[in-house]
Formats: sequence, C-alpha cells, structure tokens
Amino acid sequence: MTSCHDTSGGLVDARTGLAADPSAPSVVLVGNPNVGKSTLFNALTGARQQVTNAPGTTVEVQLGTWRGLTGTASGTGSDESGAVRVLDLPGTYSLLARSPDERVTAETVAGRGALGVPDLAVVLVEAGALSRSLYLLAQVAGAGQALVVALTMTDVAATRGVLVDPERLATLLGVPVVPIDPRTGTGLDRLTRVVSDALTAGVPPVLLPDAAPACSCHGDVACGTGCSCGRPLDLDAELASADRLFTWVDGVQRALASREVDAAVPGAPSSARPAPVRTWSDRVDRVLLDPWFGVPVFLAVMWALFQLATTVAAPLMGAVSSLVDGPVASAVRTALPGPHWLESFVVDGVLAGVGTVLSFAPLMGLMFLAIAVLEDSGYLARAAFVADRAMRAIGLDGRAMLPLVVGFGCNLPALAATRTLPHARQRLLTGLLVPYTSCSARLTVYILLASVFFPAHAGTAIFLMYVSSIALVVVGGLVLRATAFRDLRREPFVLALPAYQRPRVRALLLSAWVRVRMFVTDAGKIIVVTLTVVWVLMAVPVAGGHQIADVPVADSLYGRTALAIAPVFAPAGFDDWHASAALLTGFVAKEVVVGSFAQSYAVDEPIDAGVAGDLGSRLRATFESSSGGYAGAAAAAFMVFVLAYTPCLATVAEQRRLFGSRWTFGAIGVQLVIAWTAAVIVFQLGRLL
Repeated sequence: MTSCHDTSGGLVDARTGLAADPSAPSVVLVGNPNVGKSTLFNALTGARQQVTNAPGTTVEVQLGTWRGLTGTASGTGSDESGAVRVLDLPGTYSLLARSPDERVTAETVAGRGALGVPDLAVVLVEAGALSRSLYLLAQVAGAGQALVVALTMTDVAATRGVLVDPERLATLLGVPVVPIDPRTGTGLDRLTRVVSDALTAGVPPVLLPDAAPACSCHGDVACGTGCSCGRPLDLDAELASADRLFTWVDGVQRALASREVDAAVPGAPSSARPAPVRTWSDRVDRVLLDPWFGVPVFLAVMWALFQLATTVAAPLMGAVSSLVDGPVASAVRTALPGPHWLESFVVDGVLAGVGTVLSFAPLMGLMFLAIAVLEDSGYLARAAFVADRAMRAIGLDGRAMLPLVVGFGCNLPALAATRTLPHARQRLLTGLLVPYTSCSARLTVYILLASVFFPAHAGTAIFLMYVSSIALVVVGGLVLRATAFRDLRREPFVLALPAYQRPRVRALLLSAWVRVRMFVTDAGKIIVVTLTVVWVLMAVPVAGGHQIADVPVADSLYGRTALAIAPVFAPAGFDDWHASAALLTGFVAKEVVVGSFAQSYAVDEPIDAGVAGDLGSRLRATFESSSGGYAGAAAAAFMVFVLAYTPCLATVAEQRRLFGSRWTFGAIGVQLVIAWTAAVIVFQLGRLL
C-alpha cells in the first residue's frame, strides 16, 4: 500500500543531537493557533526541551519530556515505563493540510511522522471558540487517534458570557475533558494524572458520524490536499465528510447549550444563549485596529523594538565583550604556557569566537522576551492586522512586518522573529529578505564614508542607503514570489484575535532561555570555527622575515587573499586590497569594516566614526586612485555593496540553523551577485553625473 507524504527517518536534530526514543511513550499537543498550546508545552516540560525542525522541512517543532509523568503506552506490548515524550505540533485549524506546517501536524497525527504512531493526542479546545476547536478534534478522532481534551481559556470565554461545562462536554465526547490554565498552572496536575491513566489503560474513541474517504488511495482524511501516491483526492467525498463533521460539531454545541445531555443529537432545540458581552479587549481593539490610531501605535511599538535592538542591548553586548576581551583574555594568557602563536590562537582565535557568541546572547535574550511579551499579551496579532495591507505587495501578510522592522536594528534577532509567522514557506521567504534590511552595524560604515566623501550631504547619503534597503526588500520579495516561491499563494488574511492577557514572567523567561541556549550551542559552533579560520589566515605569513601570529596584514595570507580578489571590484571603482580586506572582515561583522580599514592603514581606529582624521585622508587617496578620480562614486558603490552583500557571520549561522545549508549558501551566492551588480551600476552611473 502506498502512503501519502511518507516521512522517513526519526526526529533527530543534526545540530543538537536530540533524538526521539522510539521505546518511550509519546504524546502530541494539537490545537488551533493562539489556543495556549505552546504555553502548555513550556509548563509541562520546563527547560527539558529542544527546538528542532521536522525531518526534511524547515518547520519548527518542539520536543520535550513531560515532567512528573511516566507511563507505558497501551497496546505497545511493552512493560517498560519511562519518560513520556511530548511534541508541540504547529497550530492548525484543519488536518486538510495547505502548508508545510499543517502537513507536519496532519502526518504526525496520522502516524506518518518521525515519532511514528503517537500513543495519545492532547487536543486543546478553546472554550470561547468551540466550533473551530471541535472541528479539529473531530478530524483528529477521525484519523484513529486516541485523545484527551484540555479545555482552555474558560475565564476569557466567561467574560463574553460563554460558559462550558467540562463534565457535560466529557459525557458528549466520551473522553476525559480537563479544564486547564497553562499560564497559572491550574489543572496541570489533573491533566498529568488523566494522561498517565490514558497511556496505561487507554481511552475510548470519540463517536463520530461515518466519514467518507478524502484520499482515493487509502481513505485518509488527514492526508491533505494531495497524495505522493499520485492518485487524486475525491473532492466530493471530502466535502461530504466535512459536512458530516460540521453537523456533528453543531450537535455537540446544541447539546452543551441544552439543559439535558440526552438532547445531544443534531437538530435538537437549544436554550437561549446570553447576549454577547462587550469586553475590555473589544473596547481596546476599537482604538488599536482603527487605521487612524492603530497605525501610529504600531509604528511606536516597532520603534521601541528597534531601540531595544540598537541602544538597550548595546551596553550589555559591550559589557560581555569587555569581560571576555579583558579579564578573561588576561587570565588565559597568564595561565597558558607555550609559544606566542599558541597564545594568540587561543585568545585571538578561539576565545574571540566565544566572546562574539556570548556578546550576542543579551541581544537575543532581550529580543526573544520582547517578542514573547507582544505575542503573549495578544498585541502581536493586532500588529499583524494593521500591517497586513503594507505587506501585500510582496505576497506576505502583516506578521512579516515584525522581523523586517527588527532587521533594521539587527538581522540576527530579526531571523528569530520569523518564528511568529504561521507557515514555514512564509518564514523562509521573510528570512531570505531580512539580510537586505540595513542593520545598525552597517550604519558605522555609512557614517565613516559619508563623512569623508560627502561631508556636506552626509545625512542625505545615509538616508538614501535606508531607502535603497527598503527597495531591495520590496524588489527582492517580488522576484522571489515570481520564481522560487510561486507556490506561496496569497490567501485571504483570516486571523483569530486572542483576548488581551497579562504575560507570565516565568514562562517568558523559560522560553527565552531555551531559544538563547539553542543559539549559543548551535550557531555558536559555526561562529567559533569560522573566526578561528580567519585567525589562521591573518596569522600565517606569505613573505619572509615574519613569524606566525606576528605578521603585518599586507604580508599575511589574509592580506594576499584580499589582494587577489581586489580586481573583481574594478568595475565598481574600489579594486584596492584595503577595501577588499575590509569587506572580508565584514563577513564576520559589519562594524569591523571600519576597524579593518584602520588596521590595514596601520592607524588607530577613530573614536568617532564621523571624525575620520588621518584615516579619512588615506581612504580618500585610495578611492581616488582606484576609481580614476571618481572617489565619491566609488565610495557610494562601496556603501551599496556593504548594504547588499552577505550579513554578519552570526546571522549566517542562524540562517543555516533555521533554514538549512542549501538555502543559506544559495542566498549568500545571490547576495554577492546582487551586491556586486548594484555597486557596479552605482559607480558607472556616478561617473556620468
């Protein structure tokens, strides 16, 4: 028998080494978006969790160990008890998958995912949105999955006059229903006991109306919108199946509204429901969703995020760098016996890489916390609604605005912010556009060159760089949508607005800690190794009279490499090894470009990049010579190249962690081509002005 969307291999993250033990019982969390699923996962697993990608996809899932829960999966034939694995699946409204994220959820529920057949599904049902929650529950049950219901947001529903009796719902469904509040921990102990009993003794199936098969190869309603077996879906049968499920959902809702559980049949009369109550969230939304008031508030929030990434985190990053470069480096030098080259390798190579990783940790932590606060409070959904119209031009919805705005502060946390997007293809497209947002590190280069070459119009020159950045994002998005992302359909933006809530500090700190830890351990390895390679290039002499780790830049392997690639930039007007060497260091960090210029000219790095001093005169002389007298045009071309070419090493490492090597290295190649082409165009046009 041929199965659709067959997934081979286990849930193993090649970067973290996290493996799914096939002998341990497994529980999956299933629910609509914004129903509290991830909050429940964090409460159940604590710090014993890992963020990884489903095999063969860029879909992010979280796998952890259920604290305080051990059990034997019923029907496995095993008498061994062990830690229970719990997998947080992507939120979805239906198992008829239309996106990679929904497909991962549908395949896992149907037993074709990396976990195999889950032993139990905990389906989160939102008390205030029973219709869409019960429809998903019916599909999970229709896939043959044993389940337990976690009833969430009962307090929010009560403020709207909606009361759900969990005992009546349990009687109607025939399975345990546990009311919980994962934000406060209410009901989690009972949920743990119920799940433990269900893993040991099993639970009865939910009684559903007969469902017609949607897939003509084996009748799997969770198959999605297509089969890898090549056989078509029976759309008439799919619609009939959906109609029967909706009829069942309506019957359950009528029974809940009725005074008698015995009346729980389709078409039974229901008691009058209370009139909708206008809540505090409704009153706030009248302001935040209004175009005249909502847009300024949205811009203010985005500005605050920008400030967080550029000014608030900067002192913390500087403090960490000073600690590593100062006391820690001195202690290592004192404790490390041996030749000078070994000391330089450890301190200037390995330790410098570790310091770079650790210096980014405060920035990542603050940004993760800020995004989590916006998401947990309910405002992020409103921000997406307000920004949706502006993002339609490149085929994305309003949620993509957040990472793109953050990218103007720093590209690294901007990539982290893509996790707020609902679908993997949207996250990938946005992640490919983020490097074209001009981060604050590039600003130091703009200030130096603008003050040297355009002193009377420095502000205008810098402003034009940001305008160019926005143009690159828009044009890049349009090109990607027309080529590699033709399959990314622009669907109507339907978004369920969650009620405003007070964020829970402990849960937010835990979530931020897990993600920062993942960055440090995964992306950190790449950064340390690459910086060590850079040290080797700068330490190895290629001319006589020098020792290893004691060589001028011009006579090092690094300097000769820069000299070899300099002719590539002749059409852009800066075919000089000082410029190409600065661009090479820019792969590590864009702010290092200024320091590289100073080092290659053997002058002190200016305290204020706007007052270049001797460095400025040398830069002008170099660009005058390399451009044939068009120094201003060459400087503008250099600034454009810095804007468009590969982002810093930390960003590249995070891209690789999130999207894989193929997309990352392919993007690097495209970025270099675009940067070179744009620089050449700017220089050649500048010569004519």
